[in-house]
Amino acid sequence: MGPSGTGKTTTAKGLAARLGWRFAEADEFHPPANIEKMREGVPLNDEDRAPWLASIRDWISERADAGASVVITCSALKRRYRDTLREARSHVRFVELEGDMDVIRERMEKRRGHYMPPSLLASQFADFQPLEADEEGVRVSVAQAPDAVVEDALHRLGLEAQASSA
Repeated sequence: MGPSGTGKTTTAKGLAARLGWRFAEADEFHPPANIEKMREGVPLNDEDRAPWLASIRDWISERADAGASVVITCSALKRRYRDTLREARSHVRFVELEGDMDVIRERMEKRRGHYMPPSLLASQFADFQPLEADEEGVRVSVAQAPDAVVEDALHRLGLEAQASSA
């Protein structure tokens, strides 16, 4: 979780590969209207995000009902968004990716093929509510190599023993 450009996809794919769990990209759960809005540089509001978050929650529940563990990216910028995700019929934990906005903006300006423009980064940071003490999850700095971010997350989550060295 975290604002766009923090490395959620890279980290989540790394975690999923190490744990042998299924990976999903939350961006793929957005309805076309949300994607178009972001592509045009218009920030999403809570009403835009509600059905998107519900579909992610439901996907997590379906996988849990089938006995599967998953790793999914999601900005989960606000506590109430995370509350929706925690309604899944599963044990949901978060990895909050922390990074300096200027560093994240520079990364976003270099990436290609993503609909989220760097111009929306400030609105994401403005909306962002870090994990609170009563929320199950960990904070990991992205001011390190992607592999180190994955290792740090595994360690902080206590999942090192479950991770393969692949």
